[in-house]
Amino acid sequence: ASLRSGFEYLYVDRTVVNNPLAQADWASKKLVWVPSERLGFEAGSVKEEHGDEVMVELADSGKKVRVNKDDIQKMNPPKFNKVEDMAELTCLNEASVLHNLKERYYSGLIYTYSGLFCVVINPYKNLPIYSEEIVDMYKGKKRHEMPPHIYAITDTAYRSMMQDREDQSILCTGESGAGKTENTKKVIQYLAHVASSHKTKKDQVRINIPPASELQLGELEKQLLQANPILEAFGNAKTVKNDNSSRFGKFIRINFDVNGYIVGANIETYLLEKSRAIRQAREERTFHVFYYMLTGAGDKLRSELCLESYSKYRFLSNGNVTIPGQQDKDMFTDTLEAMRIMGFPEEEQIGLLRVVSSVLQLGNISFKKERHSDQASMPDDTAAQKVCHLMGMNVTDFTRAILTPRIKVGRDYVQKAQTQEQAEFAIEALAKATYERMFRWLVMRINKALDKTKRQGASFIGILDIAGFEIFELNSFEQLCINYTNEKLQQLFNHTMFILEQEEYQREGIEWSFIDFGLDLQPCIDLIEKPASPPGILALLDEECWFPKATDKSFVEKVLQEQGTHPKFFKPKKLKDEADFCIIHYAGKVDYKADEWLMKNMDPLNDNVATLLNQSTDKFVSELWKDVDRIVGLDKVAGMSELPGAFKTRKGMFRTVGQLYKEQLSKLMATLRNTNPNFVRCIIPNHEKKAGKLDPHLVLDQLRCNGVLEGIRICRQGFPNRIVFQEFRQRYEILTPNSIPKGFMDGKQACVLMIKALELDPNLYRIGQSKVFFRAGVLAHLEEERDMKITDVIISFQAWCRGYVARKAFAKRQQQLTAMKVIQRNCAAYLKLRNWQWWRLFTKVKPLLQVSRQEEEMQAKDEELTKVREKQQVAEKQLEEMEVKQQQLNAEKLALQEQLQAEMDLCAEADEMRNRLVAKKQELEEILHDLEARVEEEEERATQLQTEKKKMQQNITDLEQQLDEEEAARQKLQLERVTLEAKMKKVEEDVMMLDDQNNKLNKEKKLLEERIAEFTTNLAEEEEKSKSLQKLKNKHEAMITDLEDRLRREEKLRQELEKNRRKLEGDSTELHDQIAELQAQIAELRAQLAKKEEELQEALARIEEEAAQKNLAQKKIRELEAQLSELQEDLELERAARAKAEKHRRDLGEELEALKTELEDTLDSTAAQQELRTKRETEVAQLKKTLEDEAKVHEQVVVEMRQKHGQAFDELNEQLEQAKRNKASVEKTKQALESERNELQIELQTLMQGKGESEHRRKKAEAQVQELQVKHAESEKARAELSEKVAKMQAELDNVNSLLSDVEGKSIKASKDCSAVESQLQDVQELLQEETRQKLSMGTRLRQLEDEQNSLREQLEEEEEARKNVEKQLQTSQAQVTEMRKKMEVEAGSLESAEENKKRLQRDLESVTQRLDERNLAYDKLDKTKTRLQQELDDLLVDQDHLRQIVSNLEKKQKKFDQMLAEEKSISARFAEERDKAEAEAREKETRALALTRELETISDMKDELDRANKLLRAEMEDLVSSKDDVGKSVHELEKSKRGMEQQLEEMRTQLEELEDELQATEDAKLRLEVNMQAMKAQYERDLAGRDEMGEEKKRQLVKQVREMEMELEDERKQRSLAVAARKKLELDLKELEAAIDQANKNRDEALKQLRKLQAQMKDLLRELDDTRLSREEILAQSKENEKKVKSMEAEMIQMQEELAAAERVKRQAQQERDELQDEINNQASKTALAIEEKRRLEARIAQLEEELEEEQGNTELVNDRLKRALLQTDQINVELTAERSTSQRLEGARSQFERQNKELKLKLTEMEGTVKSKYKATIAALEAKIAQLEEQLDVETRERQTASKMVRRTEKKLKEVILQVDDERRNSEQYKDQSEKLNSRMKQLKRQLEEAEEEAQRANANRRKLQRELEDATESADAMNREVSSLKSKLRRGDLPFTMRRIVSRAGIESDEEAEAKSETPEPKPE
Repeated sequence: ASLRSGFEYLYVDRTVVNNPLAQADWASKKLVWVPSERLGFEAGSVKEEHGDEVMVELADSGKKVRVNKDDIQKMNPPKFNKVEDMAELTCLNEASVLHNLKERYYSGLIYTYSGLFCVVINPYKNLPIYSEEIVDMYKGKKRHEMPPHIYAITDTAYRSMMQDREDQSILCTGESGAGKTENTKKVIQYLAHVASSHKTKKDQVRINIPPASELQLGELEKQLLQANPILEAFGNAKTVKNDNSSRFGKFIRINFDVNGYIVGANIETYLLEKSRAIRQAREERTFHVFYYMLTGAGDKLRSELCLESYSKYRFLSNGNVTIPGQQDKDMFTDTLEAMRIMGFPEEEQIGLLRVVSSVLQLGNISFKKERHSDQASMPDDTAAQKVCHLMGMNVTDFTRAILTPRIKVGRDYVQKAQTQEQAEFAIEALAKATYERMFRWLVMRINKALDKTKRQGASFIGILDIAGFEIFELNSFEQLCINYTNEKLQQLFNHTMFILEQEEYQREGIEWSFIDFGLDLQPCIDLIEKPASPPGILALLDEECWFPKATDKSFVEKVLQEQGTHPKFFKPKKLKDEADFCIIHYAGKVDYKADEWLMKNMDPLNDNVATLLNQSTDKFVSELWKDVDRIVGLDKVAGMSELPGAFKTRKGMFRTVGQLYKEQLSKLMATLRNTNPNFVRCIIPNHEKKAGKLDPHLVLDQLRCNGVLEGIRICRQGFPNRIVFQEFRQRYEILTPNSIPKGFMDGKQACVLMIKALELDPNLYRIGQSKVFFRAGVLAHLEEERDMKITDVIISFQAWCRGYVARKAFAKRQQQLTAMKVIQRNCAAYLKLRNWQWWRLFTKVKPLLQVSRQEEEMQAKDEELTKVREKQQVAEKQLEEMEVKQQQLNAEKLALQEQLQAEMDLCAEADEMRNRLVAKKQELEEILHDLEARVEEEEERATQLQTEKKKMQQNITDLEQQLDEEEAARQKLQLERVTLEAKMKKVEEDVMMLDDQNNKLNKEKKLLEERIAEFTTNLAEEEEKSKSLQKLKNKHEAMITDLEDRLRREEKLRQELEKNRRKLEGDSTELHDQIAELQAQIAELRAQLAKKEEELQEALARIEEEAAQKNLAQKKIRELEAQLSELQEDLELERAARAKAEKHRRDLGEELEALKTELEDTLDSTAAQQELRTKRETEVAQLKKTLEDEAKVHEQVVVEMRQKHGQAFDELNEQLEQAKRNKASVEKTKQALESERNELQIELQTLMQGKGESEHRRKKAEAQVQELQVKHAESEKARAELSEKVAKMQAELDNVNSLLSDVEGKSIKASKDCSAVESQLQDVQELLQEETRQKLSMGTRLRQLEDEQNSLREQLEEEEEARKNVEKQLQTSQAQVTEMRKKMEVEAGSLESAEENKKRLQRDLESVTQRLDERNLAYDKLDKTKTRLQQELDDLLVDQDHLRQIVSNLEKKQKKFDQMLAEEKSISARFAEERDKAEAEAREKETRALALTRELETISDMKDELDRANKLLRAEMEDLVSSKDDVGKSVHELEKSKRGMEQQLEEMRTQLEELEDELQATEDAKLRLEVNMQAMKAQYERDLAGRDEMGEEKKRQLVKQVREMEMELEDERKQRSLAVAARKKLELDLKELEAAIDQANKNRDEALKQLRKLQAQMKDLLRELDDTRLSREEILAQSKENEKKVKSMEAEMIQMQEELAAAERVKRQAQQERDELQDEINNQASKTALAIEEKRRLEARIAQLEEELEEEQGNTELVNDRLKRALLQTDQINVELTAERSTSQRLEGARSQFERQNKELKLKLTEMEGTVKSKYKATIAALEAKIAQLEEQLDVETRERQTASKMVRRTEKKLKEVILQVDDERRNSEQYKDQSEKLNSRMKQLKRQLEEAEEEAQRANANRRKLQRELEDATESADAMNREVSSLKSKLRRGDLPFTMRRIVSRAGIESDEEAEAKSETPEPKPE
């Protein structure tokens, strides 16, 4: 979606641009551009031509204006509207450029190319064109392939850097607020994305980057992006124009390695506006960091930095000025975070903030003047103390340095008291210098962070972000520097642009004399920077700084004296207070005011404070001020006079700001010249910061300043329009129809013939190798001719068509006439015959004749025959088609069978291959492991070598640092030498002070003599070395000859100019006389005018009243457009009143108009004469100046050449000396470094060889592994598909489970909690596990609690009897206890583990009790049934067999349930497909609705444009009303404009109504679609929910059956459990359980209220468990006592051993069956999550059974005494077993039946899927019926099983439970029936909705087709009307039609145009 929305702001809608109506309109109206004060330029059509003047009718207002021909600019054809590259425009002028930019800007297209430039207009809103998708879109694309964008510029620079290995630069210039910094950010963002070195591991291997450097490379892009926020915080500020204005220029240099990855970066800054730190204009801020710190600093930091509120700082001129949409606090944290990412330690961060705070505190230091002297004093030094605390200085030293600094006078130091002004100036200078030094340090620190890698980049891309050309009201030294920079940059652009242009001319083989347009700007650059003869402005400024007592005034005088005759230099026309001199730049004239230029150039500072700061205790501050010796101190400033700029210095003592900036700029230009530049020009559209508004004059000024118009001027010198041969021939062959012969002809030859036929001037075109080149405007002329030709052709074609139609209509009319005659003749005959008796007889007899009937019968028979034949033919065709289809199907069947067989064979082969590949893979993996081990060893070696390399590099860096230190020491010595020389020159200066003027002259004389002497010596040396400089000499001689030729030409020109001057002087005298006469006439006319004006005032009063009425009427028009008819009536009344007023005023009006016309003529003539005179005077003055200049130049050419030779020679000598010194110092280090480098290279080569071999082997192995992996992946596809299916099944089952949990709700909450408890207590041993099982069964037995209580009491009585019997048996069984003692000890150990489990259980139970608020009743029931749990230990062996059978039955049922689930899933999948189809249809309809809404938006945009035009017309109406001069004209124009307004309003109303109707229709359609969609979705969801509920209920039923079986098992076990337990244990258990039951009954009500009581009950239960453990220990003691009686029981022991053996056999069988069950469960685990849960439960149960078996082995030995009873019980068990087996057999038979039925159902399902949707209903009903049958059979089976269990159970309790279960089953069956009925009804509803949806879709398609047909008809009629209109227009042009006919045609044409526009505006519905 972001990408789609981004396209709107990148691509032009060409359908709007390529409009044939617009093309015809342009051709017919001769549209041109007319200058306008308000809009810059307005479109108008040329009506008449009168000599040099033209009558133009403005397109918007219809107003006619007389304009000079020179002021008119041509308009491009409409096909060039919104063109992406303005160099393609055929008419290259200011108006066309402005119009193109304006149109693109209003369309949201902010980027436009202009040749090499990319012009950017600030949109003042966020556009979605900078996302990652857009970056990827531009990556690797050519510039012409994509729309204009900063990414395209960046990508071309990056790609050309990579391909050509040439450094690149991107130059962003523009006004403040134009978006330079933002575009720079986007460039860096794009490069960081495209050239990021942080790649994947594969890339690292490929590039051989060690893993250690990976992190650094990954961080580099982050740091590069984070450098910007830091620089913005310290270097940006809020201005009036821009909230985030960069107050410095920067050149960001990003270095890339050979592979194109970023390896480092470097930032250089220019012209920081440091004065902003101390004062700001209104509504502006100082640098952001001050506000960030004051807002975002915490309390601790505020106290540390001595921060105060905004209002207390003097340097914050406007207090706390906030920026809308920006939080300073958040920006502070972001800035600190950026510093952290850049690697700034915390000490440096705090140091920076301390310096910022100290700058603020410096502003709070205040001074006062002492009473009796001018000396300054500091009454309050609190601010000074804070400054000294922050800067680490002594307060007294600081105040002394400010108030009484030490100045060196001669050899002595003197303390000089400072005035208040001087002290304040020193403080401000100190604050500025401190901030500037901090900023420079910050940039240096960022560069250090960005250049970590120590790797030299192969190439770089430089991004220059610098201020554009500035022309303010008051321009100072800073503006001169910025404009000087822009002159240099423009020169670079001119040079590169025309070099490229002329290279193309050379490629195409065009004759072209080379022009260096860079030289056009050289005079202006020389004026600023030239060092001598004559010196430039910067050189003169530096020279003035050297002279004593120099002032700004003396500097200006010197500039006027030296450069007064320069062609680019002028004296200003303004007053002296406003400007001092004027320079003509390429962008226009700029007036400069030279206030404080010397001070700004010197930038002096209090050196006393500087030395204090150098010696500061704060390391950070002292580092900032380490170069104190280089500053301009107070001792260097001459005797402080009143004028602030009066000071002097000696040459060589310091470097001025101008010199430093000039050097910086020359370095920058040198780097830029060595790069391939790319130009970005940023433009600010308006000063209100509003989106979508464009001020034309502001943009034109910027286009001039940015050099765009300069580039266009250069472009017009050449051949800007070019077109390929084929396209030229295709487009313009219509103009030369017979020039090209038939047959094939080369494109170039054809073009040559065409151009000859066109008879073009040879100067206007050039023919290249592949293109035709034209001058600007030629293509527009050809376009006009082509349009005229096409209109003629179309007119002739239309005339022929109309003639044909008219002739056809005439023939039709003739046929109708003859037919009418025949009918009349027949009617007359009938009238004659109708009363004749024979005729009547004839008419009655004729029908009775058989002849006529036979004919009718024959016709009927023939018709029947034809019908039968047709049917027969159709049947035969169908037969043939069916036979063909049958053959095709048979062939397809055979092919499919063959494919199947082939795939089977392939599958077998693939299996064999896979087995082989697995073996191969194992072998290769072993080889791989060996190789990886070797690679690791080699990598370790490589890391060792790299560490050694790093050590060597560290040594090198140490040596470099030593070298730097030595160079610093050398520089210090040089500085000392300079100071000594300065002392020597001080004495000379004292002598020179006596006679200043003489000394100046002498100095100049000496300087000239010295220069002459130097030049002569240099000439002598030059002659000796003439061999090396011979080439230069030849060039200069050639230049001299050229100059001499020029001189001769100029002398001729001068003579001609003198003649012209004489003529002009004669003309000027005549003009003076004429002016005098005209002035006299004007005086007379003024007197007459004064009289007339008095008479006119009354009339004007009336006019004003009428104007007021008209204003009110216009307001009513704006507010109530519906009341236009009433306003028209009012206007008519006003017109009547005005007509009466005009009768009274007509005489006066005529006189006034006559006077005005005379006045205008005289004024026009005088104004034109004055302009001519001024022009001629300026031309004469220029000619004089040029003549004088040329004379001087001619005399000084030789001198300049010698000077140049001398300068070149001096520079060469200096370079040689420096080279020698450097060579001497470098050679020493070079030798050592070379030896080390050679050693390292040898080691590296060996390493690289080893590494290459290892990589080669590794690559081979990787290739083999990849091949194996591919084969392995192919072989494992089947397994992956199976696992996917399993995962899908599991996911579906999870969904089913989640739906189950939601649907069951409150009724199954108890079972949920019980299952949760069971899952937590699975690991607990026998007693606790039985309790958890009972919890699971609690949920189904809520209703049976009271019955169970009664049955429990009965069981207790029965168990007491059983207990007595056991006591008797215990006495006989004590003899056997001795052998069982060991087993009992083992049991004791297990009891200890049980205790641990008990503790764990206690913790679990405590967590569980929190959930049991709603389950209090269930816990009561638990306490009751606990007694039953103790009684189930008797018949475990029997229960085991029983449980095995139940498990098998359960698994069978589980399989059956899975099959049913699969069926349900297939049905649900089918429904899901249907739902997807419906959703797809809905989506299509939504997309259609979206398309309609988009078209609506375009129509609304057009409406907005019409509203704008309406507003413009209203504004013009108001202007016309308010104008008082031309009353009569204004009334007529108002009436015309009102009529036009009314027409436009009516048109707009109709358009609005049409738009609203369309909107309503689309919205209704959209609403209908949405409603249908929602209904269909709801229906599908309901159906799916019904299906899921059915599945869930079936699942619940099965789970219920399983649980009932478990409950029955557990009940049977519980009845026989007490016989196993010991006597005392049973007694204690019975007593404790009875007490627990009583206690539970008592505490039931309390447990409902309080949860803690329930926890106490649980603790009691745990204590009872401890008691049971104690009772077991007592039993052990008793067994020890009974050991003696073992001998008597040996016989019985033998019998019991035999029984034991039988039990062990049963155990083995159980184990085998358990293993089988585990295997089956493992197989089923992958199918469903439910099966997994069942398996876990069964495994846990099997484990429990095993443990219970082991216990039973011991228990059987104890139960030897009651063998007889056991035999009886076994008989009973056998009976039960047979019953259970019979039931299980029955169940197995049913299961087999179910499986067969399942298979049949699956087959039917597959058949159903192939059938048509209409059969869904019947098949689903059949399935539901079968499911109901199955469920009934299941119910029968469960009932049979229940009856079997009833036979076993003999108590009334069991009967009641079974009855309850039967009732539950019945309810479930009823629920299933209800659900099936609901499902059927839902299916019917769904089908009906589907049919309705299909019908609606068909209706929509029919409507769409109908609309398309109507649209096509409308477009055809519109085309026909357009053709008629064009033909009528052409006839009008030729004058063929009479006047009346013209009027009719013109009206018809207007109407047809309007209709065509209305139809074209109604968008075509796009077929989806």
